[in-house]
Amino acid sequence: MDGNNEYFLTILHGTKLTLSVALGSLFVASVLGLLGAIAKLSRNKPLVWAAETYSTVVRGVPDLVSMLLIFYGGQIGVNALATMVGYDGNIDINPFIAGIFTIGFIYGAYLSETFRGAIMAIPKGQSEAGIAYGMGNFRVFRRIVFPQMVRFAIPGFTNTWLVMIKATALVSIIGLKDMMYLAKQASGITRSAFTYYLFAAAIYLVITTISLLLLRHLDRKFSSGVRRGEF
Repeated sequence: MDGNNEYFLTILHGTKLTLSVALGSLFVASVLGLLGAIAKLSRNKPLVWAAETYSTVVRGVPDLVSMLLIFYGGQIGVNALATMVGYDGNIDINPFIAGIFTIGFIYGAYLSETFRGAIMAIPKGQSEAGIAYGMGNFRVFRRIVFPQMVRFAIPGFTNTWLVMIKATALVSIIGLKDMMYLAKQASGITRSAFTYYLFAAAIYLVITTISLLLLRHLDRKFSSGVRRGEF
């Protein structure tokens, strides 16, 4: 029994890595999503085309396939580039960094649509009024657009974050010792797959439940003083 308890503690310890990957990926996805949304709403046709292609292609490819393509394909590409510049050694991409950027890259495509919809929900007259008042474009975005965009984006952002947390399980296939990797390892040693996978599922459920409560609180904060029926 003590040995089993040790496996539970090991899986619980893997939660730190899972959360680190999830939060790092969220940052990357948010940056890419915001840039993608701005590009889609710009008047520059090449930018619009690039952003639309990014979101369409990424959302059409399974996350597992994307993870394998970016991790292994990226490693091949980096080594090929290194060879071209005269470096003879082998470069190994850090799985942790690769996991964060891959998941962030995937879900940035989803957030670009979320942020675009949120920006479009804001009446254009508000931005025009800010510019007429003498504000620059950046200040208009920071003071007028962004606070309102957050309120409109929170529902879609919440859904993306909840899915992204579950998607972190994919990093186990590239060697990261997250919860799923450790649960699989414990299951193979003890032959009690149901027990350890159920424990990992319970941890994911706790994380998503806490996340949902926090984001609902954030939604209420940004919606303070706004009547839902107005929009």
